[in-house]
Amino acid sequence: MPDAIEPAPERRVVVNGIGLAYFEWGTEHRGSGPTILLVHATGFHARVWDQIVRRLPGYHIVALDQRGHGHSDKRTIHNWYEFVADLVAFVDVLDLRELIGVGHSMGAHALIGAAAERPARFRRLVAIDPVIAPEAVYHSSVAATPNGGAARRKNEFASPDEMIERLSGKGSFGRFDPATLRDYCTYGLVPNEAADGYVLACPPEVEASVYATNWSNATIYEAVRALEVPVLILRAKEPPGDGGPMQSGSSPTWPGLVHEFRRGREIYYPDRTHFIPMEIPEEVAALIRAEAAES
Repeated sequence: MPDAIEPAPERRVVVNGIGLAYFEWGTEHRGSGPTILLVHATGFHARVWDQIVRRLPGYHIVALDQRGHGHSDKRTIHNWYEFVADLVAFVDVLDLRELIGVGHSMGAHALIGAAAERPARFRRLVAIDPVIAPEAVYHSSVAATPNGGAARRKNEFASPDEMIERLSGKGSFGRFDPATLRDYCTYGLVPNEAADGYVLACPPEVEASVYATNWSNATIYEAVRALEVPVLILRAKEPPGDGGPMQSGSSPTWPGLVHEFRRGREIYYPDRTHFIPMEIPEEVAALIRAEAAES
């Protein structure tokens, strides 16, 4: 196990009228090489990357709590382009350059959109299961299936340990790296202002609104085709023929997506779920290091 990382102070910035929290490591390395920008998935938060950050010494690293998540302002989502617009404004306000953008799920989707709008700021992307459907889905009457399970998710916990005990060994959580599961639970709760204990940092109604608007960003293929930077896709196991794209933690990403990028390549993980960074943080960190080492 790598050495423990230094505690990262929470920082805040306001973009598009939304207060966003973020965490920063290796500020002494800023400007001496690429900056690694980490953007989490739906229902997660910036500190879920901690086990990857600790495996990336020597880099300037920024991890963002997206709107509605972590310690950022709570807002329900109407269109996934909101996440894109936030990232564009975020990298502008912090004047981030030479970026290796690393995003998971909805976070990868947002990074693809942001990098297309700010190409001069990005060097490469690592898009981990970026939740992009075939293009026709965005221009049809097909609606995303609201994730009712998210809306009904247990929201109150006595402690992070209770949350860990509840999730350990269950479903996709049972495949998480144990330290990553602990980070997810420890930093995924905030004090309950109405009672003792804690509540989820991403409220169930916010998470449900993200799932309900899966296919709302009709501009995403314009971004995909505009990108000139190299894009590495990490794609999880394909869904079973009789189920929806998120069944059993399978990939929500169209298998043909890689061919839509000008400089795309893909690593396919047929034995991994959608939660690749949580399952194999050491391997993901190694891939990020390899991308950062490229000119």
